[in-house]
Amino acid sequence: MNSPGFFEIQADDPEAATRFYAAVFGWQFTKVPGLPVEYWLIQTENMRGGLLKRPAPTPPPRSGTNAYVCSMEVADFDATAAAILKNGGQVAMPKFAVPATCWQGYFLDPYGNTFGVFQVDPNAK
Repeated sequence: MNSPGFFEIQADDPEAATRFYAAVFGWQFTKVPGLPVEYWLIQTENMRGGLLKRPAPTPPPRSGTNAYVCSMEVADFDATAAAILKNGGQVAMPKFAVPATCWQGYFLDPYGNTFGVFQVDPNAK
């Protein structure tokens, strides 16, 4: 009951952002008409989300993140990292081991949003 149940991503170009996340994670997007802001619902395998046109300026580069950062669990960290880079994303923090738990890394989407990726691996060192 008290766990995250919805996430939102902000982007200056929401339609381009939907293409990025669809290409990297296979998410599906549905534009919601009649709202005071451009908004898309995000369909993932298990968590609900939304994507909207950024309502305020992006923080300047090399600033701390002013939001919660979500990490996506993936089956293959390296393949996902390659898809992120191929689709215009950047590495924010390279892959590292969380010992006996997972491989973790952080990326920036083409719009400056930080997100994490992790692959469960009890043998990670």
